[in-house]
Amino acid sequence: MSHKIIFTDTHAHLDFPDFAQELPEVLDRAASAGVARIITIGTDLESSRRAILLAERFEEVFAVVGWHPSNVETAPEDIRPALRELGQHPKVVAIGETGLDYYRLPSTRPGGTLSDDDPYKKKQSQLFSQHLEIAQELGLNCVIHQRHAANETIDQLRPFAPRVRGVFHCFVDTPEIMRQVLDLGSLVSFTGITTFKNAAAVRETLASTPVNALMLETDCPYLAPVPYRGKRSEPAHVREIAQVVAQVKSVTLEELSQITESTVQQFFPKLKPA
Repeated sequence: MSHKIIFTDTHAHLDFPDFAQELPEVLDRAASAGVARIITIGTDLESSRRAILLAERFEEVFAVVGWHPSNVETAPEDIRPALRELGQHPKVVAIGETGLDYYRLPSTRPGGTLSDDDPYKKKQSQLFSQHLEIAQELGLNCVIHQRHAANETIDQLRPFAPRVRGVFHCFVDTPEIMRQVLDLGSLVSFTGITTFKNAAAVRETLASTPVNALMLETDCPYLAPVPYRGKRSEPAHVREIAQVVAQVKSVTLEELSQITESTVQQFFPKLKPA
């Protein structure tokens, strides 16, 4: 019996203004492309609440609640009470987006100095720990953002593994980093970057990643795959990402669908089956 070819966009930002004018049409296009479920990710408490509202409004949409590390300067000292409350919603399937981001540190801004970086990194680390604590408490996994901070992120996750698993989203790191992530019982997730001509290194990591240890995502509205590069990305574009991933992994689209959907369901057990 053949398996229906469907996919889940495991990382979208449907609450962003980019989609405000045509969200039902965006979701229709996703369904037409075989993208049966979409997980929309919070980037602060307001964004997380909007994600939940979208999940309540649309059956195929689910939410993840958290505070993005790049927004750390406006974060509360203790986000745990809010996360604990939001994380108990039936359609909240994970905690995040959380982690570490050392790409644009305060020292890179006009007037910024190196001495500004330490408190910024410390606050990111505290915030990340709070997310991990609540994830553990609620029995949820974490959607993890790490940019220019792979080793530090892995080190911070390690004491929580395997009670809390992470998906390292928008993965562009080396095969060695990928193996460290998998050693913790965590996963990696690939975006439209896999389709870019200049992303041979990312495809190399993808090639060495076990097919049952990866997920697919758009990170929309960012990172539209070829042939949409430079335009707004949307959940329907998982199909183009899947085609490249299937090619690199030497599996059929049907096999990739079956394997990744099983992985997604195990990682996000609160997801309703598609």
